[in-house]
Amino acid sequence: MTAPVALTCGEPAGVGPELALRAWEALAGTLPFFLIGDPGHLPEGAPVSEIADPAETEAALARGLPVLRHAFDGPRRPGRPDPAQAQSVIDVIARGVELVQAGRAGALCTAPIHKQALQEGAGFAYPGHTEYLAALAGVDDVVMMLASDMLRVVPATIHIPLREVPDALSAEGLTRTIRITHAALRRDFGIEAPRIAVAGLNPHAGEGGRMGREEIELIAPVLDALRAEGLQLAGPLSADTMFHGAARARYDAAVAMYHDQALIPIKTLDFDRGVNVTLGLPFVRTSPDHGTAFDIAGRGVANPTSLIEALKLAAKMAAARGA
Repeated sequence: MTAPVALTCGEPAGVGPELALRAWEALAGTLPFFLIGDPGHLPEGAPVSEIADPAETEAALARGLPVLRHAFDGPRRPGRPDPAQAQSVIDVIARGVELVQAGRAGALCTAPIHKQALQEGAGFAYPGHTEYLAALAGVDDVVMMLASDMLRVVPATIHIPLREVPDALSAEGLTRTIRITHAALRRDFGIEAPRIAVAGLNPHAGEGGRMGREEIELIAPVLDALRAEGLQLAGPLSADTMFHGAARARYDAAVAMYHDQALIPIKTLDFDRGVNVTLGLPFVRTSPDHGTAFDIAGRGVANPTSLIEALKLAAKMAAARGA
């Protein structure tokens, strides 16, 4: 039996608990996964099947949402994070990593956390999930991919002001991003010879230097060097013509130069089904592409689609990696 996917509970005051239950309702017969968290934080009356070990997941699915208990201080208060629970949120993530690294879980899927709550309640020293997971795994270089059936896209720079992007781009960083993306497409998505499209930074990819020289002086030399190693790369391309249907058919993933250049296309094309994937880890990690949604937590109206897709992609990537 393939090891089940471990789903961390995330911030209890957010929509994670109710979405975990909705995901079980949708996937119970097809995809073994278990939740790491406090059963008392699930919606009242939820069918829960507590397990003592991930190996019990498949047998437990028919009885309810399999939950590997991790006790928290206090009840869940939808929309109101409790500082006393912050350390437990962090500990659940670490526990999930331990299980997947030990082979007792096949992949890790993480429900959303609230970084401010973790920083204020437990002195969380990381910008977010991704950096903490990289530290736990002992790796320096990880890459964020947003993926759906319609598009896979990787931003070369992420959460920085737009005015800082040109200085943040470097030949070493871009090379590293493309290499990690190429390796992940082969290992985790089963694409033997990946085709990667790379956007330019400036409008019209700089238009021959008339609207910027980053394409000429930075991006093109990186692509030429990697092509010499056998990578199939297109670019630097004008970003405004990269994401229509015919263009997307010509590549397996796109690398963009900054956050919005990457995320606007996928969120426009497939908002509900986008999945956040961390590339470069020694294990598979996915996450829904949304936050804690405190404003609707506890009301039962949150859309579970992104979490369902994140669990499905985690299982698919784990199977590809195993093959």
